[in-house]
Amino acid sequence: MKRRHWIEPNTAIALTRQCELASVTRSTVYAQHEPKEVDEAEQRLCRLLDEEYTRHPFYGSRRMVVFLKGEGHPVNRKRVQRLMRLMGLAAMAPGPHTSQPHPQHKVYPYRLRGLAITRPNQVWSTDITYVRLAHGFAYLVAVIDWYSRRVLSWRVSNTLDTGFCIDCLEEALRCDGKPEIFNSDPGAQFTSTAFTDVLKREGIRISMDGRGRALDNIFVERLWRSVKHEDIYLKGYDALGELTLGLTDYFMFYNAERPHQSLAYQTPDRVYRTGHGGGAKIVDKFSGEGDQAETHEAETHEAPGQRRTAVGETVSAA
Repeated sequence: MKRRHWIEPNTAIALTRQCELASVTRSTVYAQHEPKEVDEAEQRLCRLLDEEYTRHPFYGSRRMVVFLKGEGHPVNRKRVQRLMRLMGLAAMAPGPHTSQPHPQHKVYPYRLRGLAITRPNQVWSTDITYVRLAHGFAYLVAVIDWYSRRVLSWRVSNTLDTGFCIDCLEEALRCDGKPEIFNSDPGAQFTSTAFTDVLKREGIRISMDGRGRALDNIFVERLWRSVKHEDIYLKGYDALGELTLGLTDYFMFYNAERPHQSLAYQTPDRVYRTGHGGGAKIVDKFSGEGDQAETHEAETHEAPGQRRTAVGETVSAA
């Protein structure tokens, strides 16, 4: 009997720990699972939800019900909620049910509010997104550098197990050093002891989103829009292996060739390497007892809404 058959993904013992005990690599375990298939009706609804969420990530289940009815798919809210949970989608608007952590996991404070991002490896961030396939679905996780928007590492999986998130983090640490602060949403994968212990081992300060993912983790959300509209939706991948090969090409293009408007049309690789042309200001709109703090626009005397390079880019943290 092969040792990889000892591994059971839906048990109390984390998949990462099971692999260690069985001396089996996690990639071997992931490879033996084919993407789960869903029926055609479910597949169609998932595709519509994915596309609408990418356009309007602040939409919750109520608005999605209205959207689907407008597309000729009258479904109830419970069904939409179930599909959104399956896809790992949560509305970015502040609310009590977004990005719920595991009840036994510690949630760390948000450490970026009011912070100026001025150099590479100052802040890294991660997130997971749903990826549709021709006959199923998968999940994509990535780690990015906030200063340069460079994708440092990524992984795909057909499950939301913590292991592929840890693999992604370990690769970034191995290849690109380490950040001063690591930010994520408070989902169960990122609040797990196995994940946070890696950050603690490296002496990295842990930050988790505050009020509203749309603003607290905005650079990863922008990455998801880009990768879906520029690659995934256009190519319509059939299987996990094909998706992996396609994303390998896309992320090489994204980092090394694609000019970014927010980086004054430089590439993330160049900005990361030189340490010039990137950055952002995470503005805290409210301080103390609610007194409004000065915004970056006021400090630089720029007109509201004026386009800026990343050096002068303002991101609201409220």
